[in-house]
Amino acid sequence: MTFESNVMGSLYLLEAVRHAKRRPIIVSACSSAEYGNVPESAIPVKEEQPLKPLHPYGISKVCLDLLAREYFLDYGMPTVNIRLFNTTGPGKTSDAPSDFVRQLVRIKKGLQSPIVEVGNLKPRRAFLDVSDTVRGFYLAAMKGKRGESYNLCAARTYRIQEVLQTAIRLSGVKAEIRPVARLMRPSDEKIIFGSTQKIRKDTGWKPLNSVEQTLQSMLAYWHAVL
Repeated sequence: MTFESNVMGSLYLLEAVRHAKRRPIIVSACSSAEYGNVPESAIPVKEEQPLKPLHPYGISKVCLDLLAREYFLDYGMPTVNIRLFNTTGPGKTSDAPSDFVRQLVRIKKGLQSPIVEVGNLKPRRAFLDVSDTVRGFYLAAMKGKRGESYNLCAARTYRIQEVLQTAIRLSGVKAEIRPVARLMRPSDEKIIFGSTQKIRKDTGWKPLNSVEQTLQSMLAYWHAVL
C-alpha cells in the first residue's frame, strides 16, 4: 500500500499532467527518511547527502524524488521536491508532541490519571510547525528551482525531554512522567536535523513559529476536541 500510494499514485499524476494542455507546478511531498542513518559529522544533513533509506516508506519517497526529477529532465515538467523533516501542529497524531499534549489535556479534564506515558526522551528532533510547512510548500512552488530537491526543517533541535517539559509548563498540569516499554523503539536516531540553507536562499522561506507557539496551538486544539 505504501508503494501503491507514494510511487504508483505519483506516477499516475505525473503522467496525467504530462498529457494535459496546461502544466501546473508539481510539488512532491518527499521525506527526510530518504537519507537513512546520517553520521553526526554530516548533521545538519544537506540535500547532497547520499540517499540510503532504511525502510519501505523511505525507499518509496526516494522513488518519488527520482520520478519527479526524471519528468522534469525528460519532459520539462515543472516539478519541485520537498524533503520534509519532523512536522507537527494542531490535529497531528502519532508523534511525541501530540502524544504529550493530548495526555496533558486529558489529565486536566480528569479523563486520565496524572501520569504521562513516554518513550525515549533522549533523541533530538527539530519539530516544524505545520503552518511553516505549508508556507514552505507554497514558496517552493512559486520560487523553487524546477527539478530541485529542498529540505524543509525547523531551525533548531530540541531533546524530546525538553519538548515534554515545555508542554507541561504551558499546560499548567502536574503529572508523573512514566517511561513505558510499548513506546520504546528498537532503534531511534540520536538526532534528525536538516540544513535549510538551500530553500532559504532560493525562496526566502524561514520558519516563523517557535516550539512554544506550536505547543500552545496544539493544547488549544486538544482542549476543544476532547
